[in-house]
Amino acid sequence: MELVLYVLPMLYAKLVFNHSATMTLIVQKVLKFMVYLLSLLITPIIRLQYFKKRKLLPPIQNKLLLLSATEIARRIREKEVSSEDVVRAYVQRCKDVNPIVNAIVESRYEAAIREAHGVDEFLTWTEKSQDALARETPLLGVPLTVKESIAVKGMSHSVGLKKKIPDKAAEDAEIVAMARQAGAIILLVSNTPELCLFWESNNSVTGSTWNPYDNTRTAGGSSGGEAALLSSAASIVSLASDIAGSARFPAMFCGIFGHKPSAHLVSSKGHKPHSEDKNWNNYFTLGTMSRYAEDLPLMMSIISQTEEGRNNFHQKVSVANLKFFYLEECCGVTNSISRDMKEAIKKLRTYLEATYGIKVQKARIDMKYAFDISTRSLLDMNVDDVAKEFKNSTSSKLFLEIIKYFCMASSYTHSMFAYTLLKWIFSKFPKRYRTGMIERRASLKKQFEDVLGDNGVLIYPTFITAAYYRYEAYTMTPNFTYMMIYNVLGLPVTQCPMGLNDRGLPIGLQIVANAGNDHLTIAMAQEIEKAFGGWQQPPCTETSV
Repeated sequence: MELVLYVLPMLYAKLVFNHSATMTLIVQKVLKFMVYLLSLLITPIIRLQYFKKRKLLPPIQNKLLLLSATEIARRIREKEVSSEDVVRAYVQRCKDVNPIVNAIVESRYEAAIREAHGVDEFLTWTEKSQDALARETPLLGVPLTVKESIAVKGMSHSVGLKKKIPDKAAEDAEIVAMARQAGAIILLVSNTPELCLFWESNNSVTGSTWNPYDNTRTAGGSSGGEAALLSSAASIVSLASDIAGSARFPAMFCGIFGHKPSAHLVSSKGHKPHSEDKNWNNYFTLGTMSRYAEDLPLMMSIISQTEEGRNNFHQKVSVANLKFFYLEECCGVTNSISRDMKEAIKKLRTYLEATYGIKVQKARIDMKYAFDISTRSLLDMNVDDVAKEFKNSTSSKLFLEIIKYFCMASSYTHSMFAYTLLKWIFSKFPKRYRTGMIERRASLKKQFEDVLGDNGVLIYPTFITAAYYRYEAYTMTPNFTYMMIYNVLGLPVTQCPMGLNDRGLPIGLQIVANAGNDHLTIAMAQEIEKAFGGWQQPPCTETSV
């Protein structure tokens, strides 16, 4: 059944590659109906997880856990609080919440405490001014967590693959080195699916990461470990990656901020999986996730790889001078967004119009080929680490692993071989289908450039609904187009929390801009946090601070 749900979208693509737009829309509706029928068979089984016993997080006892990274860094520089106290508070919080959310792959707590002690000692004798410290080491003494797929020297770098001898990173990824140079202290590496190949963070090594708001539901993926820790107040800022919504999707499920930068703004060196494909860095990017919006420009100014890119985040943005657009739907193969998501868009539109006296217009952007463009672009790339696991994706190796999986004898999870199967199927498509999607991608990107310009943003759903149960992603595969399309277009996007629904689950919206305008989407994140409160504490066993 899992394979059928994956293969259906690809069969759809093969059917429509040489048909008219009208035929495409008809087939989209047929595919949507088929996925719906299949979901009727699977969903009742998945929803049995509703009866799993819910566990609440322990209360937040230390007020340091409720400060932004920007504020913590200031207090450490001014010696109002010690870095060691901050790091110890986060170490304890990680230990308290991880039995419930299961987000940590490997920690370095003792080393982090020693480094924090070193920061405090340095501050007792340094003659540098606070301005110089803020400029040279803006994260001095601040704890940071990192997605396991991003290399941290000496730490686990297996990325969910089950191995006799787990991989260890030989050196820091480039952005980890940048964060350390800025004074950050690495606490741990967090959970992902196998090689980041799924929208739920589960694998055969660490297991499943759960949602802090309801631990019967998934935290999302592939940066689910980071999202769960941030939302649980066990992390303050993090390094993550995004190729199909990997940072934004779990950020929405866990009620925090997630930023996917413009293509090429941040170096991807040191990430696993990686690729030598010419399009890899056009679609894939490293980014950041945070609990507080004011930390987004701080983090982006540290990890951006060009001086121009870093300087953009110091710009003052006047919200009143921006142009605002919105869309509620994607292409015909996706489901409509839930009432909660529609209400979130309406609330934001109403706020902007009432506060700034501006009109939020419906964008004239044709998204009907978004699914086709996204799947073509992402599956046409070669991902080196995946090819290595399946010996360059030979059909015999692949189908042997499929048989072993259904016999419960494979060392891989479903996401690994399902992705490889999709690539194998896609490789059989006619060349004219692939070239057609290239043209449509260029056309769609041009529409965004024309509509948004350099001072416009688009309000767009992050996903169709709030957090769901584990494995429910299979019934929703086409709906990830809401996020994937911005990867293949190379546009900056910030996921912003918009409060909780009536079940106490987070909902959120994406703010999209044209390439190079990350500072606009982040400025809007700060505005949205100011208006709607941003991150809200998950339920705890008793009143927290």
